[in-house]
Amino acid sequence: MEKIIKPTSGYSALGIGVFAAIVAIYSIVQLVNGTGWFGIILVLMLIVVIVILKGIIIVHPNHSRVLNFFGKYVGTVKDNGLFFVNPLFSATRISLRSENLQGQTLKVNDKIGNPIEIGAVIVWKVGDTYKAAYDVERYGDYVRVQSEAAVRHLAGSFAYDNFEDDQAEITLRGGGVDVNRILENELTERLSKAGIVVEEARISHLAYASEIAGAMLQRQQASAIVAARAKIVEGAVGMVDMALKKLSEENIVELDDERKAAMVSNLMVVLCGEKAVQPIVNTGTLYN
Repeated sequence: MEKIIKPTSGYSALGIGVFAAIVAIYSIVQLVNGTGWFGIILVLMLIVVIVILKGIIIVHPNHSRVLNFFGKYVGTVKDNGLFFVNPLFSATRISLRSENLQGQTLKVNDKIGNPIEIGAVIVWKVGDTYKAAYDVERYGDYVRVQSEAAVRHLAGSFAYDNFEDDQAEITLRGGGVDVNRILENELTERLSKAGIVVEEARISHLAYASEIAGAMLQRQQASAIVAARAKIVEGAVGMVDMALKKLSEENIVELDDERKAAMVSNLMVVLCGEKAVQPIVNTGTLYN
């Protein structure tokens, strides 16, 4: 478990180190002039300088130092500034800044089995320095591998769209916020072991694989044409019904069933045809 510690200020230690360095320089001068006993002072001052330099650490904003004493975890320094710690401590730097992970585009199969291409962008940072330092090996690599695994699992859990799965409530293409939320939750679960906090996760790339992209595009176009045709037919039926009712209510012309059928057929051709219909003028009677 992470333990936050606050070491002593390093400015006093730095002052002592500067003083020891000055005394060491003075001792060197005296040794050059032939004063032999200054050698002991020189050695002592050099030891002090080395100890001070080894024990001083600098912690930058949004950074931390994980302290270890001969294999035992001592604590984590998250305060910013100049500090002095036991010179025998080993200090590991761990950044607390948010980082972006642009995952590579993966080629996987969706729930239906269609090959698709998918990629995600993940924003993460270290939340628990103890877990990041000691529970996993190279937490940056751990984040990349587990993120790829989470995206693969997400792609295999849902269909790309609902063309083949009409009952699907969530699809990769239409899920939007829900899909991103599911991905974020899975990443949080996977990366919590390394003390990683997932701030945001979004699908950045989603498409059918190149070998089926053309066929899927044709299927989408066909579905759109069918839907448009259905709407046109629905509107045409309404207009034909309205025309027949108007003719009947206003006694404009009396039509038997055969002529009504012919009129309906002609109107449907005119209203539903893709191209403009060429009119034919009947100069005879209605029945000739």
